[in-house]
Amino acid sequence: MRNLGTKHVNLDYKVYKELRSLILDQKLLPGSKIYQDKLAQELGISRTPLVNALKKLEQEKLITAIPRKGFYVRRFSREELIHIFELREVLEGLAARRASLRISDSQSERMRDFFKGLKISDNPEDIKRYAEEDKKFHFFLVEIGGSDLLSSVLETYSIIMFSYLGGFRGGLVRPPRETLSEHLAIIEAIAGKDPERAEETVRLHLKRSREKLMGEAEEEKASAVNGEELKAG
Repeated sequence: MRNLGTKHVNLDYKVYKELRSLILDQKLLPGSKIYQDKLAQELGISRTPLVNALKKLEQEKLITAIPRKGFYVRRFSREELIHIFELREVLEGLAARRASLRISDSQSERMRDFFKGLKISDNPEDIKRYAEEDKKFHFFLVEIGGSDLLSSVLETYSIIMFSYLGGFRGGLVRPPRETLSEHLAIIEAIAGKDPERAEETVRLHLKRSREKLMGEAEEEKASAVNGEELKAG
């Protein structure tokens, strides 16, 4: 964890960004309490900028404040994640369209480098590397195509998604074998400066992941109902 120091005009913002990164990287886990004294000491700051950052994260729904208990990293449900994917489908589709219209040649080259050389297998380490690449890719897409407001909203949604999925899927809803071709299609559409295709491929990619989550939610509900019926019988 970085020492952020105490002499900086934008210290509140630096602390806020650092806390977002800690949540994204699973160093602050969903449901965990934030021990302010310990965290302030580790970051090399006073309590004031830390509390200011926590309050901003609370406004973004990443942190929950419980009276007389303190701040906790918010735990999201599968249903909430499904809603987030629905919003990402629209907003990231817009970001992809915008990215295709403004991408530079050097950015196109960088985008085409994503996922190169990755081994696609069921090995946990290979999946972990793919998940990291997936995360970097989506953040890069938003960096190119988002306005300040759009980027901020999508970054928050991405943090929620990766923090929810990171513990048991490495941040992936679907396996690499299923999504690699979708990522490559997105890359070619954006790097090829095709706005309609860019938006279409991103929306389809996120829609398929949302539908996977919806299917799992329905299966869980059916399983719970069957279990109750067996108990009653």
